Amino acid sequence: MAPTKNRTLQILNAAAAGKYGVLAAIAYNVEQLTGLVRAAESRRSPLIIQLFPSTLKQLPTLAYAAAQAVKSATVPISLHIDHAQDEDHIREIMKTLPVDSIMVDMSHYDEKENLEKTRVLAKECHERGIAVEAESGRINGGEEGIADTGDLEALFTTEEDVESFISASIDILAPSIGNLHGDYPPSGPSLHYDRLESINAQVNNRVHIALHGTNDFSEETLQRCIRSGAIKLNVNKLLLEPWNVLMREKSGELPLVRLIDEGMDVLQKETEKWMDVCGSSGKA
Repeated sequence: MAPTKNRTLQILNAAAAGKYGVLAAIAYNVEQLTGLVRAAESRRSPLIIQLFPSTLKQLPTLAYAAAQAVKSATVPISLHIDHAQDEDHIREIMKTLPVDSIMVDMSHYDEKENLEKTRVLAKECHERGIAVEAESGRINGGEEGIADTGDLEALFTTEEDVESFISASIDILAPSIGNLHGDYPPSGPSLHYDRLESINAQVNNRVHIALHGTNDFSEETLQRCIRSGAIKLNVNKLLLEPWNVLMREKSGELPLVRLIDEGMDVLQKETEKWMDVCGSSGKA
């Protein structure tokens, strides 16, 4: 697949060349989508909008709203489906929705089956111009919209994993380096930066690196991950927690329209802050 024709890969190619990171931000509703896009426009920053498969089923029109936002934006934005774990649903998504990239997450299968399923689905996606992300190793934990793998043994990404997934024709690799889906323990993240740096050197621009599990990250942690080679930064609670706090604290006090307005403003400001941290502000 020619990368210059795919919006997600165009965004990541530019980030790799410019040595900055790009937020790949989860949205659960149109209000959050609006806050994210406003931040991208305000900061003149690229952005990857992410939707979970569960959200597509809950709110079928949200993907079309996101696709329209991608089309009408004056900055580079793409639409990505995160952690797609059901093969039939992946095929339905690729055939019916206007998406730029899909994470084909077969990490709940054993290694051989994971790779084979990933290879087949990547070929089908590429035939439709859709870029593919996959998870090597196993990233423990769970969050809203993702199957909980907390009872499974974490498997760090190895050199062999990297080559195997690249040979499966993926475009974006999400390695396991001690990162967790969902919240970290009170001690905070314990990441193997040396492993990430080694993977980045091994990849040598053949695929892009995505980092999952950014809840509870400090600014310094995120920036170190970017310096170590991760340029697609998956963010969920990292951006949405101020929104969540506002909804919990003000939902019984404010009229609905004002609550929505304040929620979008809070999310926009938080997103703008992390775009500055990633170095993507002003790059569009």
